[in-house]
Amino acid sequence: MSAQQSEDVVATVAELLARARAAQRIANGYDQSRVDELVAAAGWAIIEPQRNRELAELAVADTGIGNVEDKVRKNYRKTFGLLRDLQGAKSVGVIAEDPAKGLTEIARPVGVVCAVTPSTNPAATPANKIINALKGRNAVIVAPSPKGWATSQRLLEFIHAQFDRIGAPRDLVQLLPAPVSKAATLELMRQCDLVVATGSQANVRAAYTSGTPAFGVGAGNVAGIIDETADIEQAADRVLRSKTFDNATSCSSENSLVLVDAVREQAIAALCTRGAVLLDAVQKAQLQALMWPEGKLSAAVTGQSATVVAERAGLRDIASRSPTMLLVEEDGFGPAHPFSGEKLCPVLTLYRARDFSHAAEIVDRIYAYQGAGHSVGLHSTLPERAVQLGLTLPVSRVIVDQAHCIATGGSFDNGLPFSLSMGCGTWGKNNFSDNMNYRHYLNITRISRPIAENIPSEQTIFGAYFDKYGQT
Repeated sequence: MSAQQSEDVVATVAELLARARAAQRIANGYDQSRVDELVAAAGWAIIEPQRNRELAELAVADTGIGNVEDKVRKNYRKTFGLLRDLQGAKSVGVIAEDPAKGLTEIARPVGVVCAVTPSTNPAATPANKIINALKGRNAVIVAPSPKGWATSQRLLEFIHAQFDRIGAPRDLVQLLPAPVSKAATLELMRQCDLVVATGSQANVRAAYTSGTPAFGVGAGNVAGIIDETADIEQAADRVLRSKTFDNATSCSSENSLVLVDAVREQAIAALCTRGAVLLDAVQKAQLQALMWPEGKLSAAVTGQSATVVAERAGLRDIASRSPTMLLVEEDGFGPAHPFSGEKLCPVLTLYRARDFSHAAEIVDRIYAYQGAGHSVGLHSTLPERAVQLGLTLPVSRVIVDQAHCIATGGSFDNGLPFSLSMGCGTWGKNNFSDNMNYRHYLNITRISRPIAENIPSEQTIFGAYFDKYGQT
């Protein structure tokens, strides 16, 4: 990039920031009721059925990723669930008081948010970040994937139309102009007040090194376990629903399934009854050649159906059967065994385990290669096994007896916050392990008032230690 081009990028981003800051100053004066109007306006912009479908169709047409019907469902469920979570939540003024500790918490905006969003969800992810940012009286500038720019632009047009209805400043929500460049995204990261990055690990690493406070998410590569106590038919239904939803574009879709030997054959049969096809060694090699032609996952399979993937791999007989999923068996891990990594399409790797402990070891080895910190699925009737995984595996979530990609980002039948950005903790080189939510978009000011002194005795603090080891 020439010096002039670099100056132009800086100036363009600076202009967006100036407009955003002016709009944010207006929002800073809003009360909770007015903020909740902003949230409702942005939510209705994407949820309204005709607009929702237009965004879903545009997303698939422009990116070639996923399928329309699932994107319609995702746009609705993820946004409506988020609105449910935000209803009644305090994000303006005093939000908590603890008289016993003499503490009062006051919610304050973070300012201008840079929202980096992926091509896999060019409407749902921006909407989620925009709504959370608005809940905190922030302005937000979206930095979309180039493939998803047109969808994000249309979403913003819908949001601006709703803002016009309620008399809110349009500049609270803006978009980097096309063509989106890496330089512009990096400059926006540098100039804004907070970066929230979802998508490629390159973008996440750039966010963390931008010099601006940032939340980024880890790599997906979810594994699930089916143990000997599981209801195999229900487990197969859940895996199918999760792995085929939006052609497995979600970071929360299973990429590997570890089957305990006692139910391995039964589980494979249940998956095949549901349209999955187990490949032999020759077919697996053909598929690998398509998916990792130069050691890197090919865009030719990202977000494609199992039928399209089979056709492109030259597996025409399998493609003619319209498979729901392609199954491959694996016993290795790491770069020399690419099926142990993330696939972003309805290709599911099967591992066999002697017992549950062995299954947990296999998942640990998978995550040592890719996916540490994200989550693990478990199909079991033994509650203590979920606790065991939570105590020992490098995961931020253990998803029990649920369709994994539906459940991980929050669902109407579990208690996780609705989100499309899942923190992976230090295991995934992230600074948070929650489902990202509106509180991540707030500064909290705390008022501390004097209370009665509470000074414990040394015996209270050290008594158990002294009793066990003495006072020397």
